[in-house]
Amino acid sequence: MSSNSRLRSLGDRIAGPGRPVYVTGEIGINHNGDLENAFALIDAAADAGCDAVKFQKRTPEICTPRDQWDIERDTPWGRMTYIDYRHRVEFDADGYRAIDEYCRKRGIAWFASPWDVASVAFLETFDVPCYKVASASLTDDELLRALRATGRTVILSTGMSTPRQIRHAVEVLGSDNILLCHATSTYPAKAQELNLRMINTLQDEYPNVPIGYSGHETGLQTTLAAVALGAAFIERHITLDRAMWGSDQAASVEPGGLTRLVRDIRIIEESLGDGVKKVYASELGPMKKLRRVAGVVAEADLSVADADADADAHADRTPAGV
Repeated sequence: MSSNSRLRSLGDRIAGPGRPVYVTGEIGINHNGDLENAFALIDAAADAGCDAVKFQKRTPEICTPRDQWDIERDTPWGRMTYIDYRHRVEFDADGYRAIDEYCRKRGIAWFASPWDVASVAFLETFDVPCYKVASASLTDDELLRALRATGRTVILSTGMSTPRQIRHAVEVLGSDNILLCHATSTYPAKAQELNLRMINTLQDEYPNVPIGYSGHETGLQTTLAAVALGAAFIERHITLDRAMWGSDQAASVEPGGLTRLVRDIRIIEESLGDGVKKVYASELGPMKKLRRVAGVVAEADLSVADADADADAHADRTPAGV
């Protein structure tokens, strides 16, 4: 895509203004290191109509501070050191090959948020449609440069970041192949801290970059509001059960909610229209029955030609409630 276009390639899909909202189910580490859980979450996303699922990929020895390696913690698998836990929730190459094959079978894309340069190299062995930069990694210039070098579209989350930090990250990545995501990095995020109007602020500041939304709140309404404000990309964490063990589970959407979310996103984007006022063919019947012509524009000046051609089938419907 050219630098003056607000459209971005995400594999075989294009995201941006005028295109269907690209909906991603963020699996992250909600699989708890279990491939069967991962497959079940992929099923939930595919059944709901999501475009993709997303994972997180870390090299534990790089991403875990050395002074935390040996700290023990309680986990569903018993008491273990933090570094052992970090390994427990990571899939290896065989695991991701199984995920890749399963996603192909279900007809849904997958990609990941790499947290270190080694993980970028690992993910490059797969044909992922794009990469995501987690909000926590926005200031990691080394990682951003590695992602830019892949030539793939990079989705940049902007939670816990200042405008200056965001501008610097955009400069490092280059604005011609990125998609910015407004986010609030609290799990779960409070409604009063979501600041959804930032979607419009980012649209104004980066006119040639599509803007999305990565939500960590509970409920669905605010994510739908982000679509109404113009978000071209939506990401929500998904889970099999919010009561499952794990730091992201409580701020995630269960399968039933995910189905409703995608359904309502599609209804909203269809209902937004093109912003051009027109009289639909379906309105001509009610107009003839209900309107008294008293102005300078007479009923005869309106015809089906002025109305939406697709609405012809509705022109003879009897108006409800009359």
